[in-house]
Amino acid sequence: MKVRDVEWSDFPDLLDIYYHLYDERAQGDPIGITLFSERPSHADEIDWFARAYARFERGVDVWSVAESDARVVGNCTIQRLAPVAGSEQAHIGILGILVHHSHRGQGVGTALLTHALAAARRRFEVVRLSVFSINTGARRLYERFGFVTTGHSPRAVKRDGAYLDEEEMTLVFESGPTGAANA
Repeated sequence: MKVRDVEWSDFPDLLDIYYHLYDERAQGDPIGITLFSERPSHADEIDWFARAYARFERGVDVWSVAESDARVVGNCTIQRLAPVAGSEQAHIGILGILVHHSHRGQGVGTALLTHALAAARRRFEVVRLSVFSINTGARRLYERFGFVTTGHSPRAVKRDGAYLDEEEMTLVFESGPTGAANA
């Protein structure tokens, strides 16, 4: 497995991973990401990817992908909370991670976090994420990287008539974006 920065040509694989989540949800699998009620159109996803990729290219966001057998099998983004220069929250990044169902539990998440957080240390002072409270495996992974639980949101997601709570987790790079972090 190889972990690297995203490339424009990764779009088809990333779209496949994302669209498969809708199939998993329909099968009742406990996926750990919130989705729209209906799968977005291909055109909507192209628009989203173009905007997200432009932010990455400008150095606003961090975007790492994991590749196995010449296919992208996961991705991790850290998006600047307030991408406007001079914002009082421009030092905060919001982490999102997604691994193809066939590669979960194989170290892909660990590799993605290692790569993405190394880049984030150069750009952010704080990284936040939200994770479903029932997703204990993901929570343990984040804790290994130094994230701590800083909040709890009851009934954060309503899926098929059932509610899911979320935990807010935060990683603070003690030395800021220019030095070595204590994470």
